[in-house]
Amino acid sequence: MNLFTDIRAAVLDALSALETAGTLPAGVDTSNVTVEPPRDPLHGDMSTNAAMVLAKPAGLKPRDIAEALVAELGKDARIDSAEVAGPGFINLRLAPDCWRGILRGVLEAGTDFGRSTMGQGQRVNVEYVSANPTGPLHVGHTRGAVFGDALASLLDFCGYDVTREYYINDGGGQVDTLARSVYLRYLEAHGRAVDFPDGTYPGDYLIETGEALKAKVGDAWVDQPEEVWLAELREFATEAMMDLIRADLKSLGVEMDKFSSEKSFYGTGLIEKAIASLDEKGLIYEGVLEPPKGKMPEDWEPREQTLFRSTAHGDDVDRPVKKSDGGWTYFAPDIAYHYDKVTRGFDMLIDVFGADHGGYVKRMKAAVSALSDGKVPLDIKLTQLVKLYKNGEPFKMSKRAGTFVTLRDVVDLVGADVTRFVMLTRKNDAPLDFDFDKVLEQAKENPVFYVQYAHARVRSALRKAEGAGIDTSDAALKGADLSLIAHEAELDLARKIAEWPRLVEIAGRTGEPHRVAFYLYDLASDLHTLYNRGHELPELRFVQEGDPATSQSKIALVRAASVVISAGLGILGVTPAEEMR
Repeated sequence: MNLFTDIRAAVLDALSALETAGTLPAGVDTSNVTVEPPRDPLHGDMSTNAAMVLAKPAGLKPRDIAEALVAELGKDARIDSAEVAGPGFINLRLAPDCWRGILRGVLEAGTDFGRSTMGQGQRVNVEYVSANPTGPLHVGHTRGAVFGDALASLLDFCGYDVTREYYINDGGGQVDTLARSVYLRYLEAHGRAVDFPDGTYPGDYLIETGEALKAKVGDAWVDQPEEVWLAELREFATEAMMDLIRADLKSLGVEMDKFSSEKSFYGTGLIEKAIASLDEKGLIYEGVLEPPKGKMPEDWEPREQTLFRSTAHGDDVDRPVKKSDGGWTYFAPDIAYHYDKVTRGFDMLIDVFGADHGGYVKRMKAAVSALSDGKVPLDIKLTQLVKLYKNGEPFKMSKRAGTFVTLRDVVDLVGADVTRFVMLTRKNDAPLDFDFDKVLEQAKENPVFYVQYAHARVRSALRKAEGAGIDTSDAALKGADLSLIAHEAELDLARKIAEWPRLVEIAGRTGEPHRVAFYLYDLASDLHTLYNRGHELPELRFVQEGDPATSQSKIALVRAASVVISAGLGILGVTPAEEMR
């Protein structure tokens, strides 16, 4: 139930009537006609650009079209007034019953209100986190995890068939380093004194893994050379770290549908198959790359390599897929992985990368474009860094991790709900400051508190109404006399509720779940404003003593607001608060 879509349809019907009457020439393109909230609410409830975008193709002045359109729109009972503004914009004011009808629609649909069919069941793969399996997730992974998970939920809410996926980077040398680090903890578990050379992982989180290895193999690997234990220990250590990562994600409320392993592409013919697919398209060749721009490395020398002609699909330079020694580059298994996703039949791919992967965007987009013959779009979302503060000072590193603040550190300090909401209070590609003290403050300036408090405030009003003997079930509220919702402050809240379906589609189309967090803050603000007005104007209080009918109508209004808040928080992965303590 998208009121903006309904009114746009009314505008298009009015334009069609003007065509029939000969006021407008037949066949003008109306695809760019919009209906949206005006920048200044004083100008009305909605605004349309119809006259502005049709003037040139129709060969008419914008105001002439606008005045004719205003006259036609005046026939629609839902529109109280239509006025021409400026050169030809049209401002609309809707009848109060439009907003009251929205409230009833919310109560009938519940948290499915605003759910869209925009995606039409298209299959979307959202890959996020995908950290190296060498230790616990850090705060940078936390932001990627929250953003990716909220984006997946938002797309699901918009009617897409979404698969959440984690790519395990277990094919590189970092897993050998992990195995060697676990081996040192294994020796330590046997009472040996050890030193961690530069490049190994000294975090305390590997102590348990070393002890688990001792429990598994006893002293069989003590003082044994790498060739005895490295391959098996790689498997053991990787699985132990993935268990740790899965537990970290679960503490944040993140559950993946699928885990894919980079290592599974080596020695199985899958990389060869993907490269052969590109070769068949004439995109693989033997060549020599141009020297890197800027200062020339002393050890650089031109050498022939196997290259992917990625410039044919929008990249700046062609990319090597095989080294001069015959081994695969890091790019090759990533090509194979995305080839696998394409062959699994996804209609769209989304990768969520950290900001340090910005240089990888064009080559990966080129690869997917080539592999799918341009049929499967790849959208890469970059998440910027998070700066942590506590007591006004940068937050210290985690001893357990050795070199960084872990996801679990953050969740343990403030909880999963606060972590998730705060991580979505900025666009993904903007830096984020996370202050442990401020995110727990009970103040308007703290958005997570402000939104949670709004939901809890409605729950409190429901309990008060129930205590007064008023039936607050949704079934009863749907039958309330909503004509009693008449004050402008009440209708303002209804107007904000009506924006939710439109906001969902905009956020889904742009892939920006932070828009949901911003909207929820604005909706909470309108609800708190209405509540506070009740101190000055008793007739605005949610529960009217001795007047159950009026009370029920006002409870229906704020209940609808809480339903939308609950739906929005559900997309963000945050549990609505029943009460504040």
